[in-house]
Amino acid sequence: MVRDKLVLTYQDYLRMPDDRNRREILGGDLYVTPAPSPGHQRVVASLLTLLHTYLATHPLGKLYLSPVDVVLSDIDVVQPDLIFVAADRLLIVTSTAIQGPPDLVIEVLSPSTTRLDRGRKMETYAHFGVLEYWIADPDARTLEIFRLEGATYSPVQAAGTPPGPRSLLFPDLTFDLQNLWD
Repeated sequence: MVRDKLVLTYQDYLRMPDDRNRREILGGDLYVTPAPSPGHQRVVASLLTLLHTYLATHPLGKLYLSPVDVVLSDIDVVQPDLIFVAADRLLIVTSTAIQGPPDLVIEVLSPSTTRLDRGRKMETYAHFGVLEYWIADPDARTLEIFRLEGATYSPVQAAGTPPGPRSLLFPDLTFDLQNLWD
């Protein structure tokens, strides 16, 4: 006998217990990861500081720090490490979640999330139209910036090449990659 696959929805997600695990739903499948490590959070804090400082003088939109729900569809709910929504799209930010694709998603890799972040989540972000996807790898000390072209991501610039990666969302943002890891 073949059983139908259980497909979880955003309503199912909202009923799950709060136990410090990160829960995300991709295509109705549940992914659970433990709380991030201190090293992971240090890189998130460095990226947050960099972008927050930039946005203070370039009011292009708003930056959000995980945990915050990004509801891409009823069966796709994620909690990226950092999220940017452009000023002209801030209506997708509600009192409970970001309802729709942000302009930028940043994931900092952890051993337990690398495969998911580089695979299914990357495909999901592209499918829903997230314009840029940044992947920070603390172990390799790289920051990759991908730009949506059609239905897939293409690298904007090779990771680690001087003068540092360039975002099309923040064209005059420059920074030293070494500062992210120290």
